[in-house]
Amino acid sequence: MQEKTGGPEVLRFAPSPNGWLHLGHAYSALFAFDLAKTLGGRFLLRIEDIDTGRCRPEYEQGIYDDLAWLGIEWERPVRRQSEHFDDYEKALRRLQQLDVVYPCFATRKEINDAIAASGIPLRNWPVDPDGAPVYPGIYKEISRERRNHLMWEGRSYAWRLDTEKALRIAETMTGAPVTFHEEGISPGGDNGTLEVKPELFGDVIVARKDVPTSYHLAVTVDDALQGVTLVTRGQDLFPATYIHRILQVLLGLPEPRYRHHGLIRDETGRRLSKSAKDMGLRELRSAGHTPVEIRRMVGL
Repeated sequence: MQEKTGGPEVLRFAPSPNGWLHLGHAYSALFAFDLAKTLGGRFLLRIEDIDTGRCRPEYEQGIYDDLAWLGIEWERPVRRQSEHFDDYEKALRRLQQLDVVYPCFATRKEINDAIAASGIPLRNWPVDPDGAPVYPGIYKEISRERRNHLMWEGRSYAWRLDTEKALRIAETMTGAPVTFHEEGISPGGDNGTLEVKPELFGDVIVARKDVPTSYHLAVTVDDALQGVTLVTRGQDLFPATYIHRILQVLLGLPEPRYRHHGLIRDETGRRLSKSAKDMGLRELRSAGHTPVEIRRMVGL
């Protein structure tokens, strides 16, 4: 583990403006903000808007309005990922130089067809921590000439991390297994120094043809550039740490500590989400609820 070497702790809340914030976001933002105050540290807000097709200005303004209403203060200017594609492209080039990424031209149909051809029923095929089928490696071993031809044809593609090779190189760089320090509790109940398990994701996407990054690459680069020392986020993102630590090692970036917290769930046990259109903070505010009541609702 890389020890903190001085200076204030730096924490952040990094929402995507693709929907209205709900109680789960309120808990995550307040958790980080309160902890930063307790530690005498800095609190940053980052707008993760690399998905330009789904992110909208009104949602971004809603983030500012909701957080201000909750009494949360953040440093300015706010980093917006869509304004920093050059930073991610530079990191992608480094991964290309290390030969740990490759272009994948597979469509969703091709992936499903390859799984079907394997003889393993789709329901039995392994899925990654995000619930997507693990990539079956359709374009992983094709020749450089074939790759160049497909690119010349203008085919869409994504850059995938060769996870097995990336882990092997990262372990060579560190001279030991790649680990991270968890100050919270993992979904399995563990904490302390934990070893990464990136193989759970298979060859994860780190960038696309038209957007030189993905969530995994952007958040890793941003946390380093912003000097984040303690990453707080929900336990649903715990497995992502496996990929982020590998990328940190490969890119020569500092290692933050992590504190994953529990999730806010409804009465059925389902975690709240934007996709399910769970009641947003703006609706609760309009209904007359106060920030004190919001804190009570989320257990803070």
